[in-house]
Amino acid sequence: MTDWLLRQSFLGANSDEMFSHCRVAVIGLGGGGSHIVQQLAHLGVGNFVLFDPDHVEETNLNRLVGATKKDVARATPKTTVSRRLIKGINPNAQVLRVPKEWQEDGGLVPGCDVVFGCVDTYIAREEIERLCRRFMIPFIDIGMEVTDLRDGYLISGQMILSMPNDLCMRCLGFLNEELLAQEAARYGAAGGRPQVIWPNGILASAAVGTFVQLVTPWRKDMKPAIYLEYDGNTQTLLPSNRLQHLVGRQCTHCSGSTDLGDPFWQ
Repeated sequence: MTDWLLRQSFLGANSDEMFSHCRVAVIGLGGGGSHIVQQLAHLGVGNFVLFDPDHVEETNLNRLVGATKKDVARATPKTTVSRRLIKGINPNAQVLRVPKEWQEDGGLVPGCDVVFGCVDTYIAREEIERLCRRFMIPFIDIGMEVTDLRDGYLISGQMILSMPNDLCMRCLGFLNEELLAQEAARYGAAGGRPQVIWPNGILASAAVGTFVQLVTPWRKDMKPAIYLEYDGNTQTLLPSNRLQHLVGRQCTHCSGSTDLGDPFWQ
């Protein structure tokens, strides 16, 4: 076990080797994604594919881990900030920066063991999930929002694990045609949504914890959570109540073996 990882040896005698060989994609490197890459680097994950077309702006500094005022002045790409953060923790990590939309270089995703989605829209989540399902890749999604209520604000969010051959986001009730249609009517733009750092950190930690359960021998007797809901007003992160109505249900939205691998045209 590598010296700097000794204190996490309880994850398994060979967990450091597992992490070092693991290849993860992180799509979206804002408040959530920057937390995730930082934690994965501390775990010793050795291979990263980072997708984000944006550069650092002033409004990012309240939540983007690793970004500085100098990055604002230089319009530093977010992929560069995350690479710098990872390499500062683990210089041996291999980091592939993709400073554009993931769809422009989607061929890099199938080579990954796990995909983290930290995107703003329902449409983007569905597109990523469909790709991951096609290539049998676990997809871990996080997201948060702030809702304006009559007597204040509601901070909420979710962490969803979409596993091959298990319940998808539509099964879980997180995605549906009405939500997608409403978003499409707004041209799919997330807009200037309110964001703060601590919900992103909580949800990112839950996502990384789920990743650890997937790839190491630690607590193999426990099935990873597939849908956690965050209430930022009460500071709770709990399994969704929807899960009790889905026990024993099979996914009916994603096709079987005929819908796997690279698509082709006849």
